[in-house]
Amino acid sequence: MAKRLHRVNELLRREISLVIQRDFEWNGALVTISEVDVTQDLKEAKVFVSILGGSSPRVMETLSRKRGFIQSKVSKRVVLRNTPVLSFRVDASASRGVDMVNLLDEVAKLPTAPPEDEEE
Repeated sequence: MAKRLHRVNELLRREISLVIQRDFEWNGALVTISEVDVTQDLKEAKVFVSILGGSSPRVMETLSRKRGFIQSKVSKRVVLRNTPVLSFRVDASASRGVDMVNLLDEVAKLPTAPPEDEEE
């Protein structure tokens, strides 16, 4: 069953991503679907959304408002007994990754101690 859930999660992630790319304009924001987590009974799905640049609350409000539209588009392409009810959540892992890379760049610029010569 876990293998089937994994396949359904990946299929839904791909199809929701396509709908979001084709049918929405984000005005400078990069909006991607990073993960979908479907419940065991396939009735609900948490959709994790990464947003780089742009207004995160505005994007999430738009996705929540257009949830029914997105579900109907996905249900036409994905054949399941029930189309899961989508709930969108912010995935901040991409912005945390960018912050971590910037922090590592700053650490690399710090002065380092000279190497010690080992005497034998």
